[in-house]
Amino acid sequence: MATIDGSSIKKLIVACDAGMGSSVMLAGTLKKQLAKNGVTVEHSSVAEIPKDADLVVTQTSLADRARGVVPDVPVVPFQLFLGDPAVTKVVKAIQSGETIEV
Repeated sequence: MATIDGSSIKKLIVACDAGMGSSVMLAGTLKKQLAKNGVTVEHSSVAEIPKDADLVVTQTSLADRARGVVPDVPVVPFQLFLGDPAVTKVVKAIQSGETIEV
């Protein structure tokens, strides 16, 4: 596993397959949670993840596709759109500037 410094994350992408629905809500929630930390949160389809992303969060079933699109960007897979421990861990690491394993 790779590690990333939470304080170095400035652009977080929530990637999904269709580009609508629950992942848009997750992106909105993360945008509010991370606004004070100067993190830009964007929503994107997996096929169009921006190359300048610092971190990508996406459903477990899409993680390998995301890694193929941006091989040099850490990808954090999650299973639940609300309250997933992996997403919570990312938010806490960014807010506290801690290092996390991805």
